[in-house]
Amino acid sequence: MLSYRHNFHAGNHADVLKHATLTLILSYFQKKQKSFWYIDTHAGVGKYDLTSDQAQKNKEFNQGIGMLYTSQDSPDELTPYINQIKLCNGPNEMRYYPGSPFIANHFIGAQDQLRLFELHPTDFKSLTETLLPSKNINILKQDGLTGLKSCLPPQPRRGITLIDPSYEVTQEYKDVFVAVKDAVKRFQTGTYMIWCPLIDRREPEVLLGNLKSIEVNSSLYVSLSIDKKGSKGMYGSYLYIINPPWTLRDQLSVICPYLLERMGIEGRGSFDLTAT
Repeated sequence: MLSYRHNFHAGNHADVLKHATLTLILSYFQKKQKSFWYIDTHAGVGKYDLTSDQAQKNKEFNQGIGMLYTSQDSPDELTPYINQIKLCNGPNEMRYYPGSPFIANHFIGAQDQLRLFELHPTDFKSLTETLLPSKNINILKQDGLTGLKSCLPPQPRRGITLIDPSYEVTQEYKDVFVAVKDAVKRFQTGTYMIWCPLIDRREPEVLLGNLKSIEVNSSLYVSLSIDKKGSKGMYGSYLYIINPPWTLRDQLSVICPYLLERMGIEGRGSFDLTAT
């Protein structure tokens, strides 16, 4: 269960969808003069070196952030995300890719808090070196789905939780559903962002159906595939967002067609955006 390393996949099409959406949510929370918590159940190392042997093995970033980084025609809605990449690099060079904790750290104020969970010992060590623990940043070497219970409800009653395990073992699909259902009971007004790969298996579809069965105030489903359904490997990914910002659907309706145009393989990709 601890063999998965995101270094091999950093900056791919799934990261682009996930982190572009995350920056929009964080930007929304940042605008209000009220404190909030950001909780990351599978934080990773915080920042990834795209020149490393792992990243270079399949160069998945080439079909992801590599298609966007130096583009001159990206929509304004992508600017907060692209700016995060540039914070790691320079305006034209791209060696590093920021993970979700690195991104979130640039959106918190003095009154806000990060709660970051990472169980893998090597990644935990790297994370603590990338983001030094402080009064605003608490990094825990613990299973995030279990540790999430201790964070909810957050003291300020405003919070964003990102849940994006590797799904390396099929049990994780069930564990995610159980954790989200429990989290919503503990903190009904929180914003939850659940990521899932699209692969030629039934578990992602079953998880989505289970997530939709949870009674919530509002939700938003967004998926992006760069290849046709059933293609080998991870051909896309989806996000199921509980209590999304009211602005998010319109922003993603601009971003998704652009991402599909840029990252889709020979016109075979697709996207879906559904609000409830």
